[in-house]
Amino acid sequence: MKPIRHITIGRSVPPIDPHRYAPTAARPLRGKARLMASAMVIQPHRHDWGQLVFSISGAVRVSTQDDDKTSTFIVPPSRAVWIPPGTVHAVSAIEQADLRTLYSLPGQLVGPGWQACRVLEVSPLLRELVVQLEVNAEGVSDQGREQRITALVVDELTRARTLRLGVELPRDARLKKLCEAMLMQPGRHASLEAWSAAAALSPRTISRLFRDELGTSFAQWRSQVLLAHALSMAARRKPMSHIAAELGYASASAFTAMVTRTVGMPPSRFFAEA
Repeated sequence: MKPIRHITIGRSVPPIDPHRYAPTAARPLRGKARLMASAMVIQPHRHDWGQLVFSISGAVRVSTQDDDKTSTFIVPPSRAVWIPPGTVHAVSAIEQADLRTLYSLPGQLVGPGWQACRVLEVSPLLRELVVQLEVNAEGVSDQGREQRITALVVDELTRARTLRLGVELPRDARLKKLCEAMLMQPGRHASLEAWSAAAALSPRTISRLFRDELGTSFAQWRSQVLLAHALSMAARRKPMSHIAAELGYASASAFTAMVTRTVGMPPSRFFAEA
């Protein structure tokens, strides 16, 4: 088994005994609930089974590591992260969150799309089915009902739309520290020069590291982070002016221009479709 490499986290707690909810041949899908206080972090760990993570309320951040690739996903309600078996992961609450976890026995979800982490749309039906699995796990198991719910969950997952809400993190320690700071406070600085000064690196060095480490530019990477945070706030019905100000934009129109330039549509349509 490969050692668990470092995933940067804040104040942390261990996962609730995962083996208590481990999926089996008789119960291939298991549901679990956990309330997370703001800034609470579930320590990096791995399972022999697949896992779907989402929240009923409150946004969470899921950090994953597979071989030499580290990624982070900012997940508002109605979105979920699929984590394949054996993938090291940590979950942190951006705000108070009502977390839901679905454990899946290997082989329940087949196909190339399930071999890597991905962000999925959570339909109201899927959300309620997972909640019912969690309720069933805590009480006397009705095996027939649980089998029917399991079949419906698998069907909903295979139909779920895949979304892009994740960003890759670099291996270079200097750039990773900067990226972590941007993920925590994306609106703290508005320009490459300001972030460079905060990181004690030259803009030229940061630009080169982004290109060499992540194959993208500083502006493109930051735009993905801003969009993920914006979507999280939009899910909480925050007004556009509040979102723009929180992300460091002087006006809602400047924020609208960034979103339109990045995704080819205004924020109102992007939030509605995403």
